[in-house]
Amino acid sequence: MATIEDAGRFDGTTLIWPDRPSLHGDGPFALVEEEVLGSRLAVFRTRPRSMLELLEHAAGFGDAAAFVFDGAPISHIDYVERVARVARMLADCHGIGPGDRVALLGSNTAAWVIAFSAITSLGAIAVALNGWWVEAEIRHGIALTAPRLVLADRRRLPRVPTAPIGDGIVLRELEAFVDEAVAGGPSASLPRASIREDDPAAILFTSGTTGRPKGAVQSHRNLMVLASCTGHVASQAPPPMPGGASDPPCSLYLLPLFHVSGLQGGLIHTLLLGWKSVWLSGRFDERLVFERSERERVTTWSVVPAQLYRLLEHPAFHDHELSSLRSVGGGGSAWPPSLTELVRKQLPAAAAAMSFGFGQTESAGMGTANSGPPLHARPDSAGRPRPTMAVQIRDASGDPCGEGVEGEICLRGPGVFLGYWQDPGASREALDAQRWLATGDVGRIEDGLLFVAGRRGELVIRGGENVYPAEVEAQLLAHPAVAEAAVFGVPHRVLGEEVKAVVRPHDGAPLDEGELRRWLEPRLAGFKIPAYFELREIPLPRNVTGKVLKHVLRDGGASIFHED
Repeated sequence: MATIEDAGRFDGTTLIWPDRPSLHGDGPFALVEEEVLGSRLAVFRTRPRSMLELLEHAAGFGDAAAFVFDGAPISHIDYVERVARVARMLADCHGIGPGDRVALLGSNTAAWVIAFSAITSLGAIAVALNGWWVEAEIRHGIALTAPRLVLADRRRLPRVPTAPIGDGIVLRELEAFVDEAVAGGPSASLPRASIREDDPAAILFTSGTTGRPKGAVQSHRNLMVLASCTGHVASQAPPPMPGGASDPPCSLYLLPLFHVSGLQGGLIHTLLLGWKSVWLSGRFDERLVFERSERERVTTWSVVPAQLYRLLEHPAFHDHELSSLRSVGGGGSAWPPSLTELVRKQLPAAAAAMSFGFGQTESAGMGTANSGPPLHARPDSAGRPRPTMAVQIRDASGDPCGEGVEGEICLRGPGVFLGYWQDPGASREALDAQRWLATGDVGRIEDGLLFVAGRRGELVIRGGENVYPAEVEAQLLAHPAVAEAAVFGVPHRVLGEEVKAVVRPHDGAPLDEGELRRWLEPRLAGFKIPAYFELREIPLPRNVTGKVLKHVLRDGGASIFHED
């Protein structure tokens, strides 16, 4: 195996995190082995064991700013006080207690995060409905989880089905509910609920790009792991150079709270690490991102690739003072080479700390991360495992594959979810007896790093040859004139399937099918080159996490997502 500094350790079957001294001993981010739901797993020695413990911890940050929502700051201690008042109202007025479900339907607002923390501090389960859903999908989420109470913000309240949504379900406006609880009565203390670490805390929904979303149940343990990993990475970062940037950590989040990137990667980070977080609601607005980043001295942008392209290529990018930015990151596996180069050009101070990773709702966003030396050596990889996580590639029989052999990516660690709500069959398919998660993604291990080929269900089988759309998309996106690309299979009478690509050029860039074919011919085997190209001027349809909705492109269907 080639040596890449700080790559993972591969023993022939399993890839784990690099062996660092900081992960041993008695430090705050040292690892120990404990039994988790019947399996021995690596966990952080020091960690909050529940959302209630996390809130008690966050109160210790006092008057330091925690959240800035649409320009309005909230301190840590003020946040915890508001959470306590809302929790009291949930318990006293609606009888909410351990195991009860309360659904949240809204955008990134202070009311949402306060309500989420209040629900989970009681030992109840927060059902994070997708705020982009239309009425039919909202009905599905409510019917599946049967919450006792639905809290919908005022913009989405009209989308909640007007027909009966279930016996005994109460519907309230989210903002009014939180305002009433915060304004009324004397101060409150946090609940004294008895919560176990592996009790369910939240239900988050899968992306729904190919079928009906499933409700992934996450425990209190699941919620904490990603932030603990970030804390470990931050604790190992070298101190700033004399005269260098000294702004305290402050992240601007452009991803939704009802998704792991916003919830575990944003809300929980803020409360565990004491960092300030800045949130914007409503439609994505590049100029507003620049303005808030400048005003709040934002140090990190947490984004998906499509958003980062739009920010770095926006005409107003250089009109704002963004010297505080020193890192950018997000999910979505490997970023296109053109994007990493654009970061180096537009944000050279942030390029060294650039990172992206591989994870899922079912793994609480945990999996692998590519940053530092591995990113520079192999920018096309999804990186090395995060601390506490293990990766295997398995063949069709479920046996581990050797280095360089493609198969299904499987993950194991304390971030792996409890299962799908009310769907034991799907849970058994996803989780084995040792709590290995079958991700449904195809990839390989090479040089201590994970490489993701694409979704198993997106595989195009053309005349018996396998074509992974992600590989073709990566080559298309490397073309300097290509802004977006989506590749999928379409029926073919003789071959079974043929490859099709939908491509959007950069504004004003000359591009045609002949140029795309000439670009791909020296880069891909002939059977992988699309037989059909469709060029379009409008952006490709995406869900809230930035994934292209290929079924909309392929079948001409409507998106189930309603962005506002």
